[in-house]
Amino acid sequence: MIILHQFPPALGLPNASPFCLKLELYLRMAGLPYRNRYTLELHRAPKGKLPWIDDGGTAVADSGLIIDYLKRKYGDPLDGDLTPLQNARALAIRRLLEEHLYWTVLHDRWIAEAGWALTRPGFFGAMPWPLRVIVPWVARRGIRAELRGQGMGRHTREQIHALGVADVDALAELLGDQLYFLGAQATSIDAVATAFLANILMAPLETPIKAAAAGHGNLVAYCQRMAQQYFPADYSPR
Repeated sequence: MIILHQFPPALGLPNASPFCLKLELYLRMAGLPYRNRYTLELHRAPKGKLPWIDDGGTAVADSGLIIDYLKRKYGDPLDGDLTPLQNARALAIRRLLEEHLYWTVLHDRWIAEAGWALTRPGFFGAMPWPLRVIVPWVARRGIRAELRGQGMGRHTREQIHALGVADVDALAELLGDQLYFLGAQATSIDAVATAFLANILMAPLETPIKAAAAGHGNLVAYCQRMAQQYFPADYSPR
């Protein structure tokens, strides 16, 4: 049995980490049996981050590397028939989501005061005192440093939102009138896209990036369709 180590559900989502949600979506889409272990113990993770899996004693970290491992070990029912061009398109979409749009969402949640007012209790509210006072402060300081090191944190709020909106607009164009990002069949890139769009559209935080995503009917319909299929309203964590 695959044990999925990930953050607990938060902000009304199966997971408020798009990387954790991406991996759980992939497991569901690929039909792989798994069991969740919710945790905040980053120090126990092989690379100090979540998610990671324990597959019969084999520990694998990083959502992308985990999916690669699962494909090698259990087969590739989602992406096995993709063409080189489709694989290239999927990689480009994944990079847009994980290496750029992610940082704009991170800024809105952790640095902007309206986002932090939701993130702090949503992520740390269940911790005992004094951890729920100390840990959020340390975590926010670390996120601020990461944003500045990556570069996104050096921009103004307006510039960050403009960059995020441009990403969302590009996603809407890439999806077009297709059911899924690569056509009529769901593939692993849909696990990535859904995880990020759900964290924008379904989280209770109003931002210009969310408004832009909500303004694209195809993205809204896509996200709702994937949510209904893979983590419906009566979602119960495994």
